[in-house]
Amino acid sequence: MSDSICTTKVRVRDLPLLADIGINPDEIGRRQPLVISVELTLAVGQVEAIGETVDYRKVAQAAEDLALVHIPLIEMFAQRLGACCLAMSGVVEARVSVDKPFALTRGMAGAEVTVRRG
Repeated sequence: MSDSICTTKVRVRDLPLLADIGINPDEIGRRQPLVISVELTLAVGQVEAIGETVDYRKVAQAAEDLALVHIPLIEMFAQRLGACCLAMSGVVEARVSVDKPFALTRGMAGAEVTVRRG
């Protein structure tokens, strides 16, 4: 296997949160449901020890911490969560999707952001 290439991704999917988010007057100061999914690409392809990966509980905690602060746009929420994830050891790319279930009368609105190391 010496000439094989391995890419490792860590995911948190469909994490429900209540967040202080929105720009409309009726949204400000009112927590609303979001559904967060995160996919992290690690610098180490083949993970052989816990220290070479990311604890997905830290990803969930970062999202929960952001949900406590007023953020006007779901795009901003995704960008900030992506930046938090890039600050985690070994992460080279973070893809974050944020869905806002009640933004539309029918259907779900959402945004996806990908942030990479430099």
